[in-house]
Amino acid sequence: MNQELTKKLYDEFPELFRGRNKPTTETAMCFGFDCNDGWFQIIYDLSADLMKLSAQAGVEPPEVVQVKEKLGGLRYYVYAATQEMHERIDEAEAESMNVCEVCGEAGC
Repeated sequence: MNQELTKKLYDEFPELFRGRNKPTTETAMCFGFDCNDGWFQIIYDLSADLMKLSAQAGVEPPEVVQVKEKLGGLRYYVYAATQEMHERIDEAEAESMNVCEVCGEAGC
């Protein structure tokens, strides 16, 4: 993902991406987002929803440890998420299968 979009995610969701400066032995977020710009909106919406869900549950937001493309789909890995958060992550990952990773258009 390009630097501008990466910065937007880091700036708007610092709690989720709080471990991005940790060493590779603790997180893969030190490598940034290992996917193209087309999935930015899916990642943004998912991140916003995770922040809302954590506030509703009265828990600390999960720590995102890796965001990447794998087998044509988005993978969004976290530590310490609730079941509802994991379900929302599953939805976003499924959605990515119908959205072009490069351009963000449906059905590419």
